[in-house]
Amino acid sequence: MTIEIRDASLEARIRKQLQATGSSSVEEVLLRLLDTQEEQDRWLLENRDEINTKIRRGITQLDRGEGISDDQFRAKVQEALRDPRPAIPHKKVEAHFAKRRAAALRKAR
Repeated sequence: MTIEIRDASLEARIRKQLQATGSSSVEEVLLRLLDTQEEQDRWLLENRDEINTKIRRGITQLDRGEGISDDQFRAKVQEALRDPRPAIPHKKVEAHFAKRRAAALRKAR
């Protein structure tokens, strides 16, 4: 199969992923992206009821006036952005999710 990328911005995004992930080929980038998407799709299907329950509970809390104000929310975001702890390196995150993908695949079989 031959795939031609005509959109320059899409090509730039793929090249960026090649560099960021240390992938050796476009095929490897696409495989990682597809694996990630499939894992997310599986997780959403497995957790749909729980997610919907939490959303309904949150809406009910907001209806009762139990939410936080926009200012409080913005303050929490700024606090998180100022967090002095170091960021997690991309390779470490990739390794973590690779293990999760492998476990999910084993579970699915």
